[in-house]
Amino acid sequence: MEGDRLEPAVTIKNIERELICPACKELFTHPLILPCQHSICHKCVKEILFFTLEDSFTDLGSESSNQSSPRIRIHSPSLDRIDRVNRSGWKRNSLTPRTTIFPCPGCRHDVDLGERGINGLFRNFTLETIVERYRQAARAATAIMCDVCKPPPQESTKSCMDCSASYCNECFKIHHPWGTVKAQHEYVGPTTNFRPKILMCPEHEMERVNMYCEICRRPVCHLCKLGGSHANHRVTTMSTAYKTLKEKLSKDIEYLISKESQVKGQISELGLLMKETECNGERAKEEASNNFDKLFDVLEERRSAALRAIEVSKNLRLEKLQTQIEEYQGLLENNGLVGYAQEVLKETDQSCFVQTAKQLHVRIQKATESLKSFRPAAQTSFEDYVVDITKQEEILGDLSFYSSGLDVPEINEEKSRMYNKALICWEHLVKEDSADTYILEYRKLNREEENATWQETEACSKSKVISDLENNSSYAFRVRGYKGSICSPWSREVILHTPAAPVFSFLFDDKCGYNSERLMLNPRRTSVESRAGFPLLLGAERIQVGCYTTLDYIIGDTGITKGKHFWAFHVESYSYLVKVGVASNTKLQEWLHNPRDVTSPRYEQDSGHDSGSEDTCFDSSQPFTLITLGMNKFFIPKAPTAPKDSANRILPMPSCIGICLDCDRGKVGFYDADHMKCLYERQVDCSGTMYPAFALMGSAGIHLEEAIAAKYLEYRDDM
Repeated sequence: MEGDRLEPAVTIKNIERELICPACKELFTHPLILPCQHSICHKCVKEILFFTLEDSFTDLGSESSNQSSPRIRIHSPSLDRIDRVNRSGWKRNSLTPRTTIFPCPGCRHDVDLGERGINGLFRNFTLETIVERYRQAARAATAIMCDVCKPPPQESTKSCMDCSASYCNECFKIHHPWGTVKAQHEYVGPTTNFRPKILMCPEHEMERVNMYCEICRRPVCHLCKLGGSHANHRVTTMSTAYKTLKEKLSKDIEYLISKESQVKGQISELGLLMKETECNGERAKEEASNNFDKLFDVLEERRSAALRAIEVSKNLRLEKLQTQIEEYQGLLENNGLVGYAQEVLKETDQSCFVQTAKQLHVRIQKATESLKSFRPAAQTSFEDYVVDITKQEEILGDLSFYSSGLDVPEINEEKSRMYNKALICWEHLVKEDSADTYILEYRKLNREEENATWQETEACSKSKVISDLENNSSYAFRVRGYKGSICSPWSREVILHTPAAPVFSFLFDDKCGYNSERLMLNPRRTSVESRAGFPLLLGAERIQVGCYTTLDYIIGDTGITKGKHFWAFHVESYSYLVKVGVASNTKLQEWLHNPRDVTSPRYEQDSGHDSGSEDTCFDSSQPFTLITLGMNKFFIPKAPTAPKDSANRILPMPSCIGICLDCDRGKVGFYDADHMKCLYERQVDCSGTMYPAFALMGSAGIHLEEAIAAKYLEYRDDM
């Protein structure tokens, strides 16, 4: 029995590290559950959001704002962090909600709090209760005193949750007598935490959660299920979810307890591995040091040889110059050759003079010629002795522990994206996580600069975002992995293309002509789906021969009046009929304010029906252009002079479709955004304000290509 009484205390003591907030490094205070399932103090979330927004608008070198709070440890802002804040503050109009993104202190992944921000987070009552029990265990030596006793107060034995006060036995009997309303109050052991343990719905603050959404994996209230964001989701009762999760957690705990001896053995094995790693590390350091000593010896030998060669050449040149100086000094008056010649001139004997003067005349003639063409006997420059270390310096710069056993990463072209920024993803085909860090290099492919220098960036994960790229350009990418100082060979080079114009960012407009009965937007307004409802059924009932439904239009929330812009989106493969393109504000007024419930496709001028209506307007510059997509096909409009055979006008639908609108030239192009290949281009009247336009018929779905740097995590959950 004593062991049973001591076990909770030991357990509480051992779980202390689980009760520490990753932000403030203190015990949790009013913890909130983030979407990534990590918990953080309520105050810490507010401080992180405050400092994140503050850092994005202050100078990068300023750290004064970080010193104002002793609780939260926030470093000076980084470019990645400010980029996340800039992405989170989309400013289109006053009606567009702003999302709040910040890095989780626990897992360092970006967390999106959505439109409600902190108000959309649940309180972690379970963690709050455990922290309170830990505090009580830590304060065992300091008893909680009675709040109503006359001095000196007695040690309390009970705490009333309704009165928010602690009582000793005598005071509790006095203030909670039998037969009164207070006798029915909820009382617990002595505590200082009197916060009510009631989990309320973040979206409906007056409603308690009583169901569990299996799709979103979170508790919801009945209003969320009836008409809220979980209306079409599969939910279960809270008791069922409680039972299921408790059974799973109990089984996991029982499994861990049953494997205690195995865990202890593995801990011992890890201890031995640590010692072995320590020895092997020291041995590797010694071998590396010996190899570098060998390199130093080679360099020292080459340096000595180079210095000796320079010294010998220097002495030889000095000797030649010294001899030349002595010869020229002999040409001076009263010195050397001139003095000797003057003495020879004093000779009166003709035969003797001729005998001596002949040789002297030759010497003087040579000296005279040397004066006319002066040339030093040796060069002063030692350019021939300059050591060229360019190649050696490059080789030494790449000096590392090379191992063919390290798996070569390969760039995944399907997952990589080139949009407003480049998201380059790679993977290991043989081994998983065989490298700790990666070096990604990229260069622009330019005919003028065939040997453009590689630019490099370091990554700790298997993806990297590159932002300093030019539009309408091709770039080559390659990556290599590093494990410690060991590096892998370079991966195969992959060439990707940037968009033809700057990226135009917008959301779907849920106000202008949006039909909520036929179309369904996601909360972020980045995707739209058409759903067949009662209007379709009623239309089929009225027309027995056939039912032709109208196209349901939806546009972007931002217009374009000038410049060149590019945007991209995905069309679901199951889509029956989708039309995408651009339209002016005048054409939109006609479309959106003249609804038709049931009509023939021939009435719709740009419906994609081969009636000839689209052909008649092909040559004229219209204030709209829509391309038809459907059944996983891309349909190119037929020109008046084109043959009737439509096989050459049907292309496979790209996984990502791009549209480039050039208002200045009055042209719009449709691209395969994965390969940046133009599939179709035509003239369009851009005299008004142009909007991205979409139309859906039947079952269809469109998803806008979000800024690829804003990566949203998919958190795993067994439930």
